[in-house]
Amino acid sequence: MNEYSSYDLSQDPPVVTVPRDYNVAVDFVDRRVDEGFGDKAAFIDENGSHSYGALQDGVNRFGNALLDLGLQAEQRVLLLQLDSIDFPIAFFGAIKAGLVAVPVNTLLTTDDYHYMLKDSRARVLVVSDALLPVVAPILDHLPQLQHIIVTGGGDAGGHKTMADTLAGAAPTLIAAATSADDIAFWLYSSGSTGRPKGAPHLQSDMINTAVLYGMGVLGIREDDVVYSAAKLFFAYGLGNGLTFPMAVGATAVLLPGRPTPDAVMAKVKDNNATIFYGVPTLYAGILADESIGKAASSPKLRQCVSAGEALPEDVAKRWAGRFGVDILDGIGSTEMLHIFVSNRPGQVRYGSTGLPVPGYRCRLTDDAGADVAQGDIGDLLVNGPSSAPYYWNNREKSIATFEGAWTRTGDKYFQDDDGYYVYAGRTDDMLKVGGIWVSPFEVESALMSHADVLEAAVVGHADKDDLIKPKAFVVLIAGGGDADKAVALQQFVKDMLAPYKYPRWLEFVDELPKTATGKIQRFKLRD
Repeated sequence: MNEYSSYDLSQDPPVVTVPRDYNVAVDFVDRRVDEGFGDKAAFIDENGSHSYGALQDGVNRFGNALLDLGLQAEQRVLLLQLDSIDFPIAFFGAIKAGLVAVPVNTLLTTDDYHYMLKDSRARVLVVSDALLPVVAPILDHLPQLQHIIVTGGGDAGGHKTMADTLAGAAPTLIAAATSADDIAFWLYSSGSTGRPKGAPHLQSDMINTAVLYGMGVLGIREDDVVYSAAKLFFAYGLGNGLTFPMAVGATAVLLPGRPTPDAVMAKVKDNNATIFYGVPTLYAGILADESIGKAASSPKLRQCVSAGEALPEDVAKRWAGRFGVDILDGIGSTEMLHIFVSNRPGQVRYGSTGLPVPGYRCRLTDDAGADVAQGDIGDLLVNGPSSAPYYWNNREKSIATFEGAWTRTGDKYFQDDDGYYVYAGRTDDMLKVGGIWVSPFEVESALMSHADVLEAAVVGHADKDDLIKPKAFVVLIAGGGDADKAVALQQFVKDMLAPYKYPRWLEFVDELPKTATGKIQRFKLRD
């Protein structure tokens, strides 16, 4: 019989106890109903409010429907879904039935989905009606894919709908007899440097992140209303908008569409959100619109969080000045499931990523694997209870990333005098200029502190002597840009940083290439 987890936040670090017989759907869905949250709103989407009790009913029905289709333990169910109540129903329904949920990015190409459906060997595809045309050309070319279920209420293309699937299934479901170390779900990496890599996560991973970061650092409570601009398919968004609120009985707001500054702030204000999660690009975009002031926010907003890329100090300061709430910058990853280094409420150090989340340990190492001295830049490795055990079907990358209890993040950091971690760039983005390491992020942050700059990305570029120097790609708030503006921005950086760090070339662009999760694809700029 599956049991509930337990935790003690009074200890340092907090203690999370996950029993051997454990199904995370029981802990997150059934437990909330057993604790009296059945009538409380779990999610608010475009179709209204959905209670924990209604969620449990949907989860049970969907799990039963999958079993009725003949699916067996550990087979994969791929979820290509926009954010709505159907996402947690499908996600936890699959897990409760002993299957493996595989949420994927909703902003990719037909070829990407063909690859992931083949790689995961998914037997079932759950797809939003709006996304069905993207995958329709490949559905007859995947012999292992046996069933397609369409959500959203629109044209199902002749396939079974989620509504019909739920209506025809039993409302009670005995959870599969899984263990804490069984695989519950996969997440695919963003694929910024090649094909996405499938990162399996255990039944116990979500409760560890919910307790150690959600409760231990963020302080999420049952009376919170949270909104995450990062979508549920993204590791960051999955914790923000599903794991953390459900772990305490809070309410999450979902938006299926694109998170534009206006749409985001409307969700925050209209729902009186208390916690908002964004990414640096979005925070900068909101600040670029002078018409969006404190009156456009929620009077109850008490926490803001940023991850995905390091938050420029200037953006953080301007946000706090305009909205009166600090942004807690942190770093997480698909492999670690959520944030493992973070600033703390009341202890924010602008320009830093903060300190390790209690329950996680970090190391900074040189090329030989030895720990670097404090203040020196090193490769960041993390040790914690939510790490993926390997990459699916990719032994080479698994060996390179998962080193026993440690996970290599691919990020460069240094620690300041007080032990705070300061971002220095991705491992493959660092530049050596005149024999000295230069962090592209430091140069980007300087450029973005200029009042006319919306975004900036810095990469290495060879000069006439084939020596590497910084080159900047800049998006201006008002667009455009000329030679005089470029010279002025170069001088601006020279005045802020050591002169050797200034960008020798500066190119104005309308937008920067990014992954679907908002990370700048610097390799495209290098190419």
